Amino acid sequence: MAPTLQTLGIDRMSVEDRIALVTAIWDSIVAEPHSHLLTESQRLELERRLAEHAANPQDVVPWEQIKAEALARFQR
Repeated sequence: MAPTLQTLGIDRMSVEDRIALVTAIWDSIVAEPHSHLLTESQRLELERRLAEHAANPQDVVPWEQIKAEALARFQR
C-alpha cells in the first residue's frame, strides 16, 4: 500500500514545513536521470525533431497562432 499524508504524518506538519518538504522532494526528482521515461522510439523521434529544428530554425509556427486556430476549431 502506498504511503498517505496521514500515515506519514505530513497532514500534521505546518504549511511552511510541507512546502519545504515538497521542494525537497521535487529537487530530488529533478536531480535523477529520467532517460527511462521515454521509449527508444520516443527518444529517437525527439532527437529527429530537434535536428530538424536546428537545420530549419525559422520553420516554426508561433504559439499564439496555434492557440488561436485550436480555439477557433473548438468554438465551431
